Amino acid sequence: MEYLEFELPIKELEDQLLKCRVIGEESEVDVTETCTQIEKKLTEVKKNIYKNLTPWQRVQLSRHPNRPYTMDYINAICGNTFLELHGDRSFKDDKAMIGGLGKIGDQSFMFIGQQKGYNTKTRQYRNFGMANPEGYRKALRLMKSAEKFGIPVVTLLDTPGAYPGLEAEERGQGEAIARNILEMTRLKVPIITIVVGEGASGGALGIGVGDKVLMLENTWYSVISPESCSSILWRSWEYKEQAAEALKLTATDMKKLKLVDEIIKEPLGGAHRDREKTFSTVSSTILKTFESLKNLSPIDLVSQRMDKYMQMGVYKG
Repeated sequence: MEYLEFELPIKELEDQLLKCRVIGEESEVDVTETCTQIEKKLTEVKKNIYKNLTPWQRVQLSRHPNRPYTMDYINAICGNTFLELHGDRSFKDDKAMIGGLGKIGDQSFMFIGQQKGYNTKTRQYRNFGMANPEGYRKALRLMKSAEKFGIPVVTLLDTPGAYPGLEAEERGQGEAIARNILEMTRLKVPIITIVVGEGASGGALGIGVGDKVLMLENTWYSVISPESCSSILWRSWEYKEQAAEALKLTATDMKKLKLVDEIIKEPLGGAHRDREKTFSTVSSTILKTFESLKNLSPIDLVSQRMDKYMQMGVYKG
């Protein structure tokens, strides 16, 4: 397990606890009481640290190298029922955007999401989770297939942004994202959107229009990353913590501003600390959310979705 800078007090206590247990196993000394004291202190320290996280610390947690990615969720939730579908039928298959059909219980869903890599090789293969226009066009193709067969759509957001390269712009990055936003507002099947990691800018919004938008507790969703915001406003990355604070990008802020509908609680310490529990919570949340949407007619679905997005940013003085 890797530890972030603010988690180092936890690492020290966990190391102490491990040493204490090893001494107990290798010698005749009874260390039960000492271990219990360390465990108690560890629980206290964890609660204090994770209860008072700053927005920047939540950003760090959302990028934790051990944090589960989109495919981890899909594989855990759907098991061997997941069938990945490839290509945009126009240019090529974008490896940063994945999608396909999968089942939770007896209910089929079309899963779509950005996928990051685990090491240098897979990060390059997945283009660091930054989709090209063909990725958004693939996503739209899959959504349209889901609509045709009456299958609900689940999108999982985890991207530092759409790929900003010259070739992406040449192939119509802006148009592809705008087209997706337009088409998703009028898609005639339920759309459930979950931010599972980073939700940055148009890259996330390109698959982020939903009837219900949910965020995991230690994720962020914003028009720009704290580092980029800092470099624009202060000409330096040094002020990323102030930028994170000012952007109001945490799940709590987003819920307060009525930009997301629900926060999904994570295990103490983040999703990576207890993956199975996280997968189980996300799975049951998807089913519960679908239950609230499945009886709506296509006309009501689209109408409510439009109203929801038209209300965003409305300010009554």
